[in-house]
Amino acid sequence: MAWVPRIPEIKQQLGLSDGGLGFVLLGSTCGALIGSQVAGRLTHTFGSQRIAGTGAAIMSTGLFAMGCAHQILQLFLALFVMGFGYVMLDVTVNTQAVAVEKILNKRWMSSFHGMWSVGAFITTVTGGLVAHLISPQSELKFVAAIALLLYAPGIYFLLGGEQDGHKGGDENSVGKLAFFDKSSLPLWAIGLGLLGCLLPEGAASDWGGVLLHDHMGVGKGADAIAFATFALAMITSRFLGDHWLAKYGPRKTVRTGGLFGGLTWGLAIAIAVPLSAHAKIPAVIIICVGFAAAGLGIGPMVPAFMNAAAQVPGIAPSVALARINIIGLSAFFIGPTLTGGVSQLTSLPFALYISVSLFLFTGFQSRVLPSASQVL
Repeated sequence: MAWVPRIPEIKQQLGLSDGGLGFVLLGSTCGALIGSQVAGRLTHTFGSQRIAGTGAAIMSTGLFAMGCAHQILQLFLALFVMGFGYVMLDVTVNTQAVAVEKILNKRWMSSFHGMWSVGAFITTVTGGLVAHLISPQSELKFVAAIALLLYAPGIYFLLGGEQDGHKGGDENSVGKLAFFDKSSLPLWAIGLGLLGCLLPEGAASDWGGVLLHDHMGVGKGADAIAFATFALAMITSRFLGDHWLAKYGPRKTVRTGGLFGGLTWGLAIAIAVPLSAHAKIPAVIIICVGFAAAGLGIGPMVPAFMNAAAQVPGIAPSVALARINIIGLSAFFIGPTLTGGVSQLTSLPFALYISVSLFLFTGFQSRVLPSASQVL
């Protein structure tokens, strides 16, 4: 997330249109898709701790390469490496979260995702604050080095292969799953729900700054406020999410978040963008309210869908999580590309309504999740 507040600047440096930026962002999409294909099987065979270390090294390398990129193709390839490592790390740490919940017999998944949101918020705000001091390239290199240093002790203390139930496989769970057959249908249904909340999250992170900068006249650095607001709201809802999911059940929690987040975000865009030409400060306040509502709604969604996938009978959690990532997490990267393409043909505010619509779809897709009465 370190590059989110610097995207408008990088876009300008490379002379990219909205469609061109969307194409460049496709690099991370391709990396995520391929990473999802291999992460589940490798985790099931070697354990999540070892593969987490590999993913962390690959992702940090990709982030450093993004800082070295001065041409479009270089940035595309760097994003590919980053996306590949990101997904490997994502599958492994969520596998760890599933194991921790089983060991402690208590919900922790949403709080773990809350810590991810804390990191996203810190890097976004920091990026905005240093935008006038250092170049985007220097910042990305620095963050890559710091991340690698911080990952090392964190991965050392993860559960080993024998504790997460994956190393060497499990005779009671499938470690290899056909891409599409009867046994994978529940995962496809869950993955579509995940897609519906992760695509808007990716669009909010990569296009929030562009929306404020290019369409509302907000200056460099300050244009990061939209995603910072989104991330702060997501932090709040994710730390509250375990309580909500336990009390109201995943189905009701996700349905309510989809309706509230989608409708409020869509209304805020419709009001704030035209208003910014006449009253910039009220417009920025309104757009931040919309991004905050989206963050509040989306917070518990991802943990709810991932927990549901990990509990599908007969399939190893790492394999199930990797499968829904192919459908859902890739949308985190596809979203910015799709938004850029539609924006090129129409406008960015209009393109963001794809994300708003998917928010509402996720609320509908909550029917594949267990209700409160079905949660142990």
